[in-house]
Amino acid sequence: MHLYRSHTCGELRDTHVEETVRLSGWVHCVRDHGGLLFIDLRDHYGLTQCVVDPDSNAFKIAETVRSEWVIRVEGKVKKRSYETINETLPTGRIEVYIDELDVLSAAKELPLPVFGELEYPEETRLKYRFIDLRRETLHNTIVKRSAVIAAMRRQMNGAGFTEYQTPILTASSPEGARDFLVSSRIHPGKFYALPQAPQQFKQLLMVAGFDRYFQIAPCFRDEDPRADRLPGEFYQLDLEISFVEQEDVLTTMEPVIRGIFEEFAEGKPVTQEFPRIPYDEAIRKYGSDKPDLRNPIEMQGVTEHFAGSGFKVFARMIESDSKTAVWAIPAKTGGSRAFCDRMNSWAQSASQPGLGYIFWRMEGDEIQGAGPIAKKIGPERTEAIRTQLGLEAGDAAFFLAGDPKKFADFAGAARTRAGTELNLVDENRFALCWIIDFPMYEWDDEEKKIDFSHNPFSMPKGGLDGLENTDPLELKAYQYDVVCNGYEIGSGAIRNHLPEVMVKAFGIAGYSEEVLYERFGGMYRAFQYGAPPHGGMAAGLDRIVMLLAGKQNLREVTIFPMNQQAQDLMMGAPSEATPKQLRELSLRLNVQE
Repeated sequence: MHLYRSHTCGELRDTHVEETVRLSGWVHCVRDHGGLLFIDLRDHYGLTQCVVDPDSNAFKIAETVRSEWVIRVEGKVKKRSYETINETLPTGRIEVYIDELDVLSAAKELPLPVFGELEYPEETRLKYRFIDLRRETLHNTIVKRSAVIAAMRRQMNGAGFTEYQTPILTASSPEGARDFLVSSRIHPGKFYALPQAPQQFKQLLMVAGFDRYFQIAPCFRDEDPRADRLPGEFYQLDLEISFVEQEDVLTTMEPVIRGIFEEFAEGKPVTQEFPRIPYDEAIRKYGSDKPDLRNPIEMQGVTEHFAGSGFKVFARMIESDSKTAVWAIPAKTGGSRAFCDRMNSWAQSASQPGLGYIFWRMEGDEIQGAGPIAKKIGPERTEAIRTQLGLEAGDAAFFLAGDPKKFADFAGAARTRAGTELNLVDENRFALCWIIDFPMYEWDDEEKKIDFSHNPFSMPKGGLDGLENTDPLELKAYQYDVVCNGYEIGSGAIRNHLPEVMVKAFGIAGYSEEVLYERFGGMYRAFQYGAPPHGGMAAGLDRIVMLLAGKQNLREVTIFPMNQQAQDLMMGAPSEATPKQLRELSLRLNVQE
């Protein structure tokens, strides 16, 4: 028999009854039932109930063991009595009567419990992550993460992709976030950068003739943490394809993404045909370029109903500024003054002036609007709004006015709030879509200049002609995101593979040809020597697992995450460098107080 185990703790069944077995694992819990000791023994594969009676040679040492001690037991498998069978446990029809027990490793008093999975401060959980990972829910989530990665590789191989690894030490590249820099010992005063993404390398692979590339790629960005973005590092399913148009990428990747979700959806419906929603339409309907389509609320423009109306606040805005629009947020079942007042208070707590509203109720045989706005604009306009929005008695609508570019984000938040408060959101499905036709450029208020809005390596619509003859702020690009349940889970584009188009595109964003050559010299040179049309995307592995596991925070799906201050509490990183290390790197610190 093997020194430590003949079977795992999740393996024993009725067919093993009367066999002598050896198990090793962690003591999940110990229960004393009137002199009979029950030890639940746990390993990676499951849990087995073990029994020690006072006549056993192991009883004396069994009395000393405590939770999370690592032990080895040997004994005979017995059937449980009918009334003690536990059908929720795969091993719940048997138990092991222990003849021998050895302590392999004792455990100090635990800083957090494993049995019971009580809520504990995140600081403690991260400092003692190796114990936290023993807890069943987190342990199973990390196992699911591994299974998702395996499914991604299987799906990508099935779609004709080949996996290649790109460098980790590379050059700094402006891709929307700060780089992590690595000082070079051999080249004093110079630095490598950890890749924010394999963007340039995967495009160079296309130039080199590798037709369908993918990689489960580590990416590094020195940015502030938040619930849906980890500090430091994350992983993505990265891919690129040669000789494709936008629709080719979407139709190639849609079944891959759908297949991954269906495999781990646990019966929840998954969108079969992903809607393709232009960016401008997404902003107008949902107030977001990552809409949660489980929420049925779609905003509509109702400017004409307020122009020249008795609601002077909106009417004057419409008259004085051509950019002014009035958006309505229809709220089915929200037609009570109490709910409307709650929404208005919420808006004010978010530093907004409030939310105008109308709610409709039955007055005799007629549906009539109520609330201050209804009184001011009159019954005819109120009824026109209700008809346009498809609302009935018991429903409401909320209104915002101004330049949509300035209030769209808040409108989207109000839509989400209303849908959530009224229980309109179907929590038990995965709603996916493509957002397409992103703007190529945006106005940077801080720098007072035009800059790339999404990805600097994208092909603008119309190519060079589009760049030369379209207002940059009106120009669209072959860029697309895939969105699930309100989260962007992937982003990509058809690439700009022509050097003259690249020079013009970067020039509009304020980059001279010299800067372009300095920062992107590898790609710029490569495009001089025959580059195929190509495109691709990257899907966020961590976010996909978070959605599939039903979690709200990426730290719950990451094996060893940092905390909100970008610190690794377990390993003590970041840490100070020794004087010797700094000398070897030709560095001197100038830390600001």
